[in-house]
Amino acid sequence: MKKYLLAILAFTLLTSVWMCACSSSSDEPIIEEEEEEEEIKEVVTYYTNPVINRDAPDPTVVRGKDGKFYAFSTMQNGNVPVYQSDNLANWEFYGNAYANMNVPTFVPGAGIWAPDANYINGKYVLYFSMSTWGGEWEAGIGRSTAVKPGGYYSDSKLLFNSREIGVQNSIDPVVYQEKGRNYLIWGSFRGIYITELTEDGLEIIDKTDIQRIAGTAYEGIYIHKRDGYYYMFGAWGSCCEGLNSSYRVIVGRSKELYGPYVNKQGRKMLDNNHETILVGNDLVRGPGHTSQIFTDDKGQDWILYHGYEAADVNAGRKMFLDKVNWDKDGWPTIGNGTPTIKKSVAPYFKSNTENNK
Repeated sequence: MKKYLLAILAFTLLTSVWMCACSSSSDEPIIEEEEEEEEIKEVVTYYTNPVINRDAPDPTVVRGKDGKFYAFSTMQNGNVPVYQSDNLANWEFYGNAYANMNVPTFVPGAGIWAPDANYINGKYVLYFSMSTWGGEWEAGIGRSTAVKPGGYYSDSKLLFNSREIGVQNSIDPVVYQEKGRNYLIWGSFRGIYITELTEDGLEIIDKTDIQRIAGTAYEGIYIHKRDGYYYMFGAWGSCCEGLNSSYRVIVGRSKELYGPYVNKQGRKMLDNNHETILVGNDLVRGPGHTSQIFTDDKGQDWILYHGYEAADVNAGRKMFLDKVNWDKDGWPTIGNGTPTIKKSVAPYFKSNTENNK
């Protein structure tokens, strides 16, 4: 009996020691190594209009393969000025589009108006109109090319003049690209017309194959495609009368590039019907002649246009930037319907290094 009790006692003691050891092991604190995540803070930048604080009418913008934006305007001081930006809001003067000896002179005494910058088939192509005030039948449209977005541009050629093409006041060219095809749209208060260009964008396929797609109330056209619709942005009113300028931005849309373009009520732009989406205010007069729309890295759409700053009207038509919003029915609005003057958050684009990886 005594041996039996001793055996039980020994078993109990061993079991207690084992349980204590296990308990002691499980009670040790567990140290978890947390991976430190690098905190990346987004830098918010702001801008205030005008974004180019000098005469820079009829803006057009192309994004280069270097990730930067290049803006061109109607001729100033005998050449076409070029500006450069990383974000569409902060611009610096880059230089002139042409070497002085290569500035096009196809139309005697004419200036280069309303250029349109594009990247087509491995080249930068700058379309432009040449005209003088009142010279509507002598006006014409040409193009130049460059290997870099800021120029110099050369290999210039006049594509046609008003008499040759049969369209009075042939100015304000813009090129729309889709599925490897290029279309030239142009016109100013004598109807808006379209024709197709060659694959490289340097020639017109057939000068007899032109079609009118909008009425006589418009100029400064730009075509933008979104969600199955082609949107025709244009300018209506007087462009160049300082504080009395009535310029404004209008829009219509179509399911087909060649139209018919209509307003919200289905009335045709061929009959001068449209929606007005940007008008002047007490601080900025005559906003119009928009650039292309660009989408930033947050999916926000932006557009540039010119206007007179009322407090500095003698400086000419400066360049402004505003956000484009789209309503539930797919119609665009620009800012709050008038040029934005207050300090605003700028477009967001990743660094050029990131974009070029």
